[in-house]
Amino acid sequence: MRGKRVSDTSIVTAIQMLPQDANPAGNVHGGVIMKNIDTTAGMVAVRHAGGNAVTASIDRLDFYHPVYVGDVLILKASLNLVGTTSMEVGVRVEAEDLRSGQVRHTASAYLTFVALDDQGRPTPVPPLILESEEERRRNREARQRRKLRLAEKARERRNREREQRQHQD
Repeated sequence: MRGKRVSDTSIVTAIQMLPQDANPAGNVHGGVIMKNIDTTAGMVAVRHAGGNAVTASIDRLDFYHPVYVGDVLILKASLNLVGTTSMEVGVRVEAEDLRSGQVRHTASAYLTFVALDDQGRPTPVPPLILESEEERRRNREARQRRKLRLAEKARERRNREREQRQHQD
């Protein structure tokens, strides 16, 4: 299977935020931003996999600044790490005030996707070709997040098993 470069699958989307996107405080609802993050990251994963890919987890989603109705939401998504069947996509979210031209970094997120075959089973994905020092740095950081994520999953599994044993006694 031939590898793909980060630049082969990266996506930038832009969506103007409208009144229906607002929360009761009058800012863009975090859930609207989350949906756009997941959608954009999903496009990157499908592009890389060359087939269906589904969200497995969102490791981090940090909001830094509010987004306002009328702003253009700019989502920049690219692969950080590729495993056998899984992929970590990083998304940087910016908001642009069209009148002033001011651009604010409003959120960042890391999502893990799993590629699925036509029967809905995990399927291998192409390896990731890292070309720049920035891509290598992001890959190293993604490997650390993966290590922590897998350790946390193992702890959760042990806790569930312990609880099941306690309920059986």
